Amino acid sequence: MAGAYSSGKTKRIARDWTGNANSVFVCNGASNHTKEERQEDDYYATEPRAVKLLLSKEQFQNNIWECACGGGHMSDVLEKAGYTVFSSDIADRGYKGTEIINFLEFKEVNSMDIITNPPYKYAKEFVQHALDISVEGTKIAMFLKLTFLESQSRKELFREYPFRTLYVSSARLQCAKNGEFEKYRKNSTAVAYGWYVWVKGFKGKPVIEWV
Repeated sequence: MAGAYSSGKTKRIARDWTGNANSVFVCNGASNHTKEERQEDDYYATEPRAVKLLLSKEQFQNNIWECACGGGHMSDVLEKAGYTVFSSDIADRGYKGTEIINFLEFKEVNSMDIITNPPYKYAKEFVQHALDISVEGTKIAMFLKLTFLESQSRKELFREYPFRTLYVSSARLQCAKNGEFEKYRKNSTAVAYGWYVWVKGFKGKPVIEWV
Protein backbone atom coordinates (compact mmCIF):
# COMPACT_ATOMS: atom_id res chain seq x y z
CA MET A 1 0.00 0.00 0.00
CA ALA A 2 1.10 3.51 -0.46
CA GLY A 3 -0.36 6.96 -0.07
CA ALA A 4 0.82 10.53 -0.65
CA TYR A 5 1.08 12.04 2.81
CA SER A 6 0.96 15.72 3.66
CA SER A 7 -0.18 18.05 6.43
CA GLY A 8 -3.93 17.78 6.87
CA LYS A 9 -6.20 14.89 6.01
CA THR A 10 -7.48 16.13 2.69
CA LYS A 11 -4.48 17.87 1.14
CA ARG A 12 -2.12 15.90 -1.03
CA ILE A 13 1.52 16.56 -1.73
CA ALA A 14 1.86 17.08 -5.46
CA ARG A 15 3.54 14.25 -7.29
CA ASP A 16 7.22 14.97 -7.57
CA TRP A 17 7.26 13.22 -10.94
CA THR A 18 4.58 12.39 -13.46
CA GLY A 19 4.63 8.64 -13.94
CA ASN A 20 3.44 6.98 -17.09
CA ALA A 21 3.35 3.40 -18.27
CA ASN A 22 6.98 2.94 -17.46
CA SER A 23 7.20 4.63 -14.10
CA VAL A 24 6.79 1.73 -11.69
CA PHE A 25 9.04 -0.55 -13.76
CA VAL A 26 11.57 1.52 -15.67
CA CYS A 27 12.87 3.29 -12.58
CA ASN A 28 13.79 -0.18 -11.33
CA GLY A 29 15.40 -1.33 -14.55
CA ALA A 30 12.48 -3.39 -15.83
CA SER A 31 11.60 -3.68 -19.47
CA ASN A 32 8.21 -5.43 -19.12
CA HIS A 33 6.18 -2.28 -18.45
CA THR A 34 2.72 -1.14 -19.48
CA LYS A 35 1.43 2.22 -20.61
CA GLU A 36 -0.42 3.67 -17.68
CA GLU A 37 0.18 6.43 -15.19
CA ARG A 38 1.46 5.95 -11.69
CA GLN A 39 -1.38 5.74 -9.15
CA GLU A 40 -2.06 9.26 -7.88
CA ASP A 41 -1.68 8.39 -4.19
CA ASP A 42 1.09 5.87 -4.86
CA TYR A 43 -1.25 3.07 -3.73
CA TYR A 44 0.21 -0.30 -4.63
CA ALA A 45 -1.16 -3.12 -2.48
CA THR A 46 1.09 -5.84 -1.10
CA GLU A 47 0.71 -9.45 -2.10
CA PRO A 48 -0.56 -11.23 1.07
CA ARG A 49 2.08 -13.94 0.67
CA ALA A 50 4.70 -11.34 1.62
CA VAL A 51 3.20 -11.02 5.11
CA LYS A 52 3.15 -14.78 5.56
CA LEU A 53 6.86 -14.88 4.74
CA LEU A 54 7.54 -12.22 7.37
CA LEU A 55 5.54 -14.06 10.02
CA SER A 56 7.47 -17.25 9.30
CA LYS A 57 10.57 -15.44 10.57
CA GLU A 58 9.40 -12.84 13.08
CA GLN A 59 7.08 -12.65 16.07
CA PHE A 60 5.45 -9.39 17.13
CA GLN A 61 3.62 -8.13 20.16
CA ASN A 62 -0.11 -8.74 20.07
CA ASN A 63 -1.07 -5.21 18.98
CA ILE A 64 0.06 -4.15 15.52
CA TRP A 65 -0.48 -0.92 13.64
CA GLU A 66 -0.81 -1.21 9.86
CA CYS A 67 -0.51 2.51 9.17
CA ALA A 68 -0.89 2.44 5.37
CA CYS A 69 -3.46 -0.34 5.15
CA GLY A 70 -5.06 0.40 1.78
CA GLY A 71 -7.49 -2.40 0.99
CA GLY A 72 -6.45 -4.41 4.03
CA HIS A 73 -4.39 -7.05 2.23
CA MET A 74 -1.77 -7.09 4.99
CA SER A 75 -4.17 -6.47 7.87
CA ASP A 76 -6.25 -9.52 6.95
CA VAL A 77 -3.23 -11.84 7.08
CA LEU A 78 -2.13 -10.41 10.42
CA GLU A 79 -5.59 -10.80 11.93
CA LYS A 80 -5.85 -14.39 10.72
CA ALA A 81 -2.50 -15.03 12.41
CA GLY A 82 -4.06 -13.96 15.71
CA TYR A 83 -2.84 -10.39 16.02
CA THR A 84 -4.97 -7.43 17.03
CA VAL A 85 -4.55 -4.98 14.16
CA PHE A 86 -5.20 -1.25 14.12
CA SER A 87 -5.59 -0.33 10.44
CA SER A 88 -5.29 3.23 9.20
CA ASP A 89 -4.64 5.13 6.00
CA ILE A 90 -4.73 8.67 4.67
CA ALA A 91 -7.60 7.64 2.38
CA ASP A 92 -10.59 5.32 2.73
CA ARG A 93 -10.15 2.42 0.31
CA GLY A 94 -13.12 0.47 1.62
CA TYR A 95 -11.39 -1.74 4.18
CA LYS A 96 -13.48 -2.40 7.27
CA GLY A 97 -12.62 -0.27 10.29
CA THR A 98 -10.01 1.88 8.56
CA GLU A 99 -9.15 4.98 10.58
CA ILE A 100 -8.31 7.99 8.41
CA ILE A 101 -4.99 9.15 9.82
CA ASN A 102 -1.98 10.92 8.38
CA PHE A 103 0.73 8.73 9.87
CA LEU A 104 3.41 11.37 9.40
CA GLU A 105 1.48 13.71 11.74
CA PHE A 106 0.93 11.16 14.50
CA LYS A 107 2.82 12.00 17.69
CA GLU A 108 3.37 8.84 19.74
CA VAL A 109 3.00 5.07 19.65
CA ASN A 110 2.68 2.96 22.78
CA SER A 111 2.51 -0.83 23.02
CA MET A 112 2.15 -1.43 19.29
CA ASP A 113 4.55 -2.80 16.72
CA ILE A 114 4.29 -1.36 13.20
CA ILE A 115 4.04 -3.39 10.00
CA THR A 116 3.36 -1.73 6.66
CA ASN A 117 4.26 -1.15 3.05
CA PRO A 118 4.70 2.63 2.97
CA PRO A 119 4.29 4.88 -0.06
CA TYR A 120 7.71 4.44 -1.59
CA LYS A 121 8.47 8.08 -2.35
CA TYR A 122 7.89 8.78 1.36
CA ALA A 123 9.40 5.53 2.61
CA LYS A 124 12.34 7.20 4.33
CA GLU A 125 9.98 9.61 6.09
CA PHE A 126 7.78 6.71 7.22
CA VAL A 127 10.73 4.78 8.62
CA GLN A 128 12.18 7.83 10.35
CA HIS A 129 8.83 8.85 11.82
CA ALA A 130 7.97 5.34 13.00
CA LEU A 131 11.27 5.16 14.86
CA ASP A 132 10.96 8.69 16.26
CA ILE A 133 7.49 8.16 17.77
CA SER A 134 8.03 4.62 19.07
CA VAL A 135 9.20 3.52 22.51
CA GLU A 136 12.30 1.40 23.09
CA GLY A 137 11.86 -2.17 21.96
CA THR A 138 9.15 -1.44 19.38
CA LYS A 139 9.51 -3.63 16.32
CA ILE A 140 8.97 -1.94 12.95
CA ALA A 141 8.74 -3.98 9.75
CA MET A 142 8.62 -2.18 6.41
CA PHE A 143 8.11 -3.89 3.05
CA LEU A 144 10.43 -2.01 0.70
CA LYS A 145 12.37 -2.33 -2.52
CA LEU A 146 15.94 -3.52 -2.16
CA THR A 147 16.98 -0.24 -3.78
CA PHE A 148 15.99 1.39 -0.49
CA LEU A 149 19.51 0.46 0.62
CA GLU A 150 20.89 3.09 -1.77
CA SER A 151 21.39 6.88 -1.54
CA GLN A 152 23.35 9.20 0.74
CA SER A 153 20.31 10.39 2.70
CA ARG A 154 19.29 6.85 3.61
CA LYS A 155 22.89 6.06 4.51
CA GLU A 156 22.55 8.63 7.28
CA LEU A 157 19.24 7.08 8.37
CA PHE A 158 20.84 3.62 8.58
CA ARG A 159 23.75 5.06 10.52
CA GLU A 160 21.45 6.58 13.14
CA TYR A 161 18.88 3.77 13.08
CA PRO A 162 20.40 0.54 11.78
CA PHE A 163 17.81 -2.05 10.87
CA ARG A 164 18.26 -5.34 12.68
CA THR A 165 17.38 -7.70 9.82
CA LEU A 166 16.65 -7.51 6.12
CA TYR A 167 14.68 -10.48 4.79
CA VAL A 168 15.24 -10.59 1.06
CA SER A 169 12.46 -12.26 -0.88
CA SER A 170 14.04 -15.08 -2.89
CA ALA A 171 11.02 -15.06 -5.23
CA ARG A 172 9.50 -11.98 -6.83
CA LEU A 173 6.46 -10.60 -5.04
CA GLN A 174 3.76 -8.45 -6.62
CA CYS A 175 2.53 -5.03 -5.59
CA ALA A 176 -0.68 -4.25 -7.49
CA LYS A 177 -1.88 -0.78 -8.43
CA ASN A 178 -5.14 0.00 -6.61
CA GLY A 179 -5.06 -3.53 -5.18
CA GLU A 180 -6.13 -5.02 -8.54
CA PHE A 181 -4.08 -8.21 -8.31
CA GLU A 182 -6.03 -10.10 -10.95
CA LYS A 183 -5.34 -7.35 -13.47
CA TYR A 184 -1.60 -7.47 -12.89
CA ARG A 185 -1.10 -11.10 -11.92
CA LYS A 186 -0.09 -12.11 -15.45
CA ASN A 187 2.65 -9.48 -15.47
CA SER A 188 6.03 -10.47 -14.11
CA THR A 189 7.98 -7.84 -12.20
CA ALA A 190 11.64 -6.90 -12.17
CA VAL A 191 11.28 -5.20 -8.78
CA ALA A 192 12.99 -6.97 -5.88
CA TYR A 193 11.52 -6.52 -2.39
CA GLY A 194 12.41 -7.36 1.16
CA TRP A 195 11.26 -6.86 4.74
CA TYR A 196 13.38 -4.38 6.67
CA VAL A 197 12.95 -4.96 10.40
CA TRP A 198 13.98 -2.35 12.97
CA VAL A 199 13.87 -2.70 16.74
CA LYS A 200 13.88 0.70 18.42
CA GLY A 201 17.13 1.01 20.35
CA PHE A 202 19.05 -1.60 18.35
CA LYS A 203 22.66 -0.52 17.69
CA GLY A 204 24.27 -3.63 16.23
CA LYS A 205 25.20 -4.64 12.71
CA PRO A 206 22.34 -5.47 10.32
CA VAL A 207 21.89 -9.08 9.25
CA ILE A 208 20.63 -10.17 5.83
CA GLU A 209 18.56 -13.34 5.46
CA TRP A 210 16.47 -14.82 2.69
CA VAL A 211 12.83 -15.92 2.75
